Amino acid sequence: MRVEVDQPKCVASGQCVLAAPDVFDQDDDGIVVTLNDRPDTGLHDDVREAAALCPAAVISLVEK
Repeated sequence: MRVEVDQPKCVASGQCVLAAPDVFDQDDDGIVVTLNDRPDTGLHDDVREAAALCPAAVISLVEK
């Protein structure tokens, strides 16, 4: 899995960080920052949940 984010569209809700804190963080303005764009298999469910919870739909997943 590869994680892509569209930072300019982020609304800083923080749902991604709550769902997958090993993969996402927020900068000082609350905008999403990707910590790991190729997370381990054990994190895939959390990343999928983060993408589903994102109110601005800025998280895209490329499944391999």
